[in-house]
Amino acid sequence: MTGQRARFRRRQRLLRWVVLTVVLVFFVLPLLGMLDFTTQGPGGQGRTLETWRTLANVDTISTDYPALREGFLASVGLAVITPVVMLLVLVPTMTWVRLRLPGLSRTVEFICLLPLTVPAIVLVVGLTPVYAWVYYLLGSSTLWLSLAYVVLVLPYAYRSLDAGLRAIDVRTLSEAARSLGASWFTVMWRVVLPNLRTAVLSASFLSVALVLGEFTIANLFSKKNLQVAMYELGKSDAKISVAVGLASLVFAFVVLFAMSFVGSGRAGTSPLARLRRRKEPSA
Repeated sequence: MTGQRARFRRRQRLLRWVVLTVVLVFFVLPLLGMLDFTTQGPGGQGRTLETWRTLANVDTISTDYPALREGFLASVGLAVITPVVMLLVLVPTMTWVRLRLPGLSRTVEFICLLPLTVPAIVLVVGLTPVYAWVYYLLGSSTLWLSLAYVVLVLPYAYRSLDAGLRAIDVRTLSEAARSLGASWFTVMWRVVLPNLRTAVLSASFLSVALVLGEFTIANLFSKKNLQVAMYELGKSDAKISVAVGLASLVFAFVVLFAMSFVGSGRAGTSPLARLRRRKEPSA
């Protein structure tokens, strides 16, 4: 039996390495192809870093490629606003439904998953009248695309947050905090959110990844984010466009990697224990 288990473990380990290698090759080869294209010299002869020097020169990019600068700043702003709005909408709503209105959980789930069945072009047609009023009252900034992006990320964020809420006893935690005199805001901020840290980070990862790669809605609304700027730039300067695409992939990876460390420090005392200590009179 011991020999069979050892052989099974070796085969399992070998299978893991084979799958990992295939996945790495699948993702890395296109990136290497992009890097090879952007470093080709004139006429395909030799190697040069001129494209990357141009991309690293902020003044040149601002002067010669203003649309690229505009699209990059817009995408960064959308990547910050969209997860924040999504969390402000979903976390209190899902927590309140689970605590007070469990009968509406299926309705909320249906509403959040509905965008999966709606094509982007249909979503744009439906949101056009809404955005007409938004642009009229609040201006036509590209950052207002965050409203549409929140709708897009609802299905993925809902699943992450729902898994987090199912993993904890929200009712017991909230009732215990309320019995210690905590307000509902304190319950949400000091009790529920710390216990949903992993789920919140997962939902934020998905939101940032979707925003940084979204093209269709921005293009149909005639707004310029990074993907639209890259598409337009590819018509006039293919090397710069491909270099920006590669840089944006690396940038997205770095952002998501950095976000994975948010709140990953050593866990402290539980939120309920801190609330209890605050309520106890000092000796």
